[in-house]
Amino acid sequence: MISLPQSKPASPPQSGGRAAFFVLLGSIGVQSSSAISASMFDALGSPAVSSLRLVFAAVVLLAFLRPTVRGHSRSAWSAIAFYGIVMAAMNLLLYKAIEYLPLGVAVTLDFLGPAVVALVFSRRIREAAWALLALGGVILIAGPGGHFNMLGFAFGIGAGLCFAFYTLLAEKVGKADDSSVSSLALSVAIAALASLPFGLPKVTEVSGPQWGLLALSGVIGVAIPYFVDTLAARISSARVVGTLFAIDPAMGTLIGWLALGEQLGWLPLLGIACVALAGAGVTWFAAKPPGPLERVPTTEPTRYPD
Repeated sequence: MISLPQSKPASPPQSGGRAAFFVLLGSIGVQSSSAISASMFDALGSPAVSSLRLVFAAVVLLAFLRPTVRGHSRSAWSAIAFYGIVMAAMNLLLYKAIEYLPLGVAVTLDFLGPAVVALVFSRRIREAAWALLALGGVILIAGPGGHFNMLGFAFGIGAGLCFAFYTLLAEKVGKADDSSVSSLALSVAIAALASLPFGLPKVTEVSGPQWGLLALSGVIGVAIPYFVDTLAARISSARVVGTLFAIDPAMGTLIGWLALGEQLGWLPLLGIACVALAGAGVTWFAAKPPGPLERVPTTEPTRYPD
């Protein structure tokens, strides 16, 4: 079983920079795998593709992390199970949204969940401003009067709601104990089991090349991104990681253009710049102690419980 070594807490710049790198790496994997998976939607349907890639991801993580099923408290098991169920729902809903919407627009709607998390848990006016800038960039990426589809938007917003819970649970599971990162494999296994009814009926229809694509999608789009997301939440917080997930709409729009031929206008390009600036800003300033004029007025503590 892999566990993180004991060490002194990283300094604020190191911690923020590492979290940003992990989230960027995960974003590239998730959006690239979405483009790969979309090529199989017509043949297998998005629910089956989502389900079968989760199975591959679970097998890889269980073999690599080798988690123990003993020693977890009831509350820890509840978090692990809920994390897995949220993963399954988020994947299924996002892929349904991609059936009806361009990749960049679907991912934009998905991002609304962690963006709200970043706003809710902001403790300083400056952090809230970065999150609002990211939201503004997301709106520009989606573009006015473009690709509206009622079903697509419903699935995308549903995925965003699951993404919000995913952001919070990544921190809760990631900071549970020294071996908590390996528990991610248990959550992904639960996600695979929860979505298996969608994938099992299609197993006999999957061709050899499609099995290869499903395996690739599961590794680069689930196993690696979820692992690094959990690491990012472990060394940072749900607020910071939630705003860093603003990379996803920009990455989805870019990969949609490169891999799927989805055209970009100047408004989406401006949105990408806003999102990138917001992600850099929150990483640079999040760990600095707030001054007396920077605190968000509140009557309740806003720190997310570790």
